[in-house]
Amino acid sequence: MENFSNETIDTTRLPKFEEVEFTVLHPNYWKVTLIGLAVLFLIVAIGLGLVLYFNQEFFPYISYFSIVYVVLLLIIVSFSWISFKKKGFAFRSHDLLFRHGIIATNTLVIPYNRIQHVALHEGFISRFFGLAKIEIFTAGGRSSDIQIPGIAKDQAENIKQLLMGKIQKQL
Repeated sequence: MENFSNETIDTTRLPKFEEVEFTVLHPNYWKVTLIGLAVLFLIVAIGLGLVLYFNQEFFPYISYFSIVYVVLLLIIVSFSWISFKKKGFAFRSHDLLFRHGIIATNTLVIPYNRIQHVALHEGFISRFFGLAKIEIFTAGGRSSDIQIPGIAKDQAENIKQLLMGKIQKQL
């Protein structure tokens, strides 16, 4: 206990994650997002059409429904674009960073020694564009802590191998 030391850390000299250059998502991921939104809004349009068809009392309000539908579509596509542009990831020697958000930008920093499991997933539409999603699970959680979508499949496999190698070194 005689060698105990608890020195003060100069926080101004710590590395800043804000200065890290983030890798952006693959451009094809925007197409995947648009296709998903198109399917969602097509289903909503069919549902609204059926409601208007079977309930004639709503028919005089079709112009209002159409305006709300288009405005909602534009808002959701705009927010999806902002979200797509803000997402990014970076790997450093001791941790990984993931940035996301729409109004507020969140940056998650996960040390490699906290990672328990890594999964790679390809959705139906993502597979068509050659993209995958990396899910990273840390200690103490039941679901994934980070999901990084929109990565080229070969790059995603390399990232998975890198992370699995970091996990193996810890054991």
